[in-house]
Amino acid sequence: MNYQRGVSISGLIYWGILLALLALLGMKVVPSVIEYYKTLAAAKKVVSAAQPGATVLDLKRAYDKYADIDHLDLKGSELEITKEGGQVVISFAYDKKIPLFGPASLLIEYEGSTSGSGKD
Repeated sequence: MNYQRGVSISGLIYWGILLALLALLGMKVVPSVIEYYKTLAAAKKVVSAAQPGATVLDLKRAYDKYADIDHLDLKGSELEITKEGGQVVISFAYDKKIPLFGPASLLIEYEGSTSGSGKD
């Protein structure tokens, strides 16, 4: 006997809908993740270019320049700037709410730091 092989129409519709939903979720989340990594990179650039006598205000202004260029939502006033062991450390934390459909949304809590402690 010959048995038919292949995908049924209901299986094709099911997998098509599933792939479309995953693609839609990816298209909404990926820009937010890219923005997080741009924010972290800008903070690291500010720390690496910091002069020894730079004030907190100078560092926030330097970050704001990077934020303006890359169109980042996080502003310099929202950064936490400290010194750990003589090294300037910039850390930040923020939430990003991504609307999905209707009343449903996705909340991502981002947190980053320029320290080598593994927070980034």
